[in-house]
Amino acid sequence: MTPILLLIFGVAPVTAIGTDLWFAAITKMAAGKIHHSKGLIDWQVLRYLWAGSLPASMVMIVFMYFGIVSVNVHFLKFLVAIAILVTAISLLMQKQLHALGRFFRLHDAEKFKRWQPALTVLAGVLLGSVVTLTSIGAGAIGVVILTYLYPLRLTASRLVATDIVHAIPLALFAGTGHLIIGNVDFVLLAWLLCGSIPGVVIGAILSGKLPQHILRTAIALVLIAVAIKLLQI
Repeated sequence: MTPILLLIFGVAPVTAIGTDLWFAAITKMAAGKIHHSKGLIDWQVLRYLWAGSLPASMVMIVFMYFGIVSVNVHFLKFLVAIAILVTAISLLMQKQLHALGRFFRLHDAEKFKRWQPALTVLAGVLLGSVVTLTSIGAGAIGVVILTYLYPLRLTASRLVATDIVHAIPLALFAGTGHLIIGNVDFVLLAWLLCGSIPGVVIGAILSGKLPQHILRTAIALVLIAVAIKLLQI
């Protein structure tokens, strides 16, 4: 959504990021409710993620508020472009990372399980920082990280559900910080939600029935093209 707001609608980067965070939070609430009703959410994994992502988000908001982190147009577009590229690469590498995580989990189980909680918290720190600065990463990057860290525990459906629910308080937390700074366009947000809430309900119902490999590849290629376009501006 942030690249669409930047490239098609010409929205200022800080406003695009702040508005997208609220857009993501509200949209994912609708999907999260459906996944929760199906019992697909792994709350223990979520607690580890939130232990890292929410404090990291707060730190990033403070840095932005006091000008420690730059919020100029070119810097933010660069950050968004890099986040999109990382997301695209993550989508393309998801299968390989899952195989790698499965290998370590099966061949060195005790060590792998011992490091899982700490690595999950660190993953949360990464996601919280990136999402707060760019509004990007809570979805695809989070899924890929969890694919590696929990190759046996999280099935495809539980993986998606857990990642979506993790993003809800993170997006709300980061979005509130951007709201305080003044980076949210509520009129734009209202129009976006008119389409997104029905769309996400349909997507949550169909998520297990779509050809995931083809879909991931197509999305990754589109994201790479968008990132290149942003880097040229």
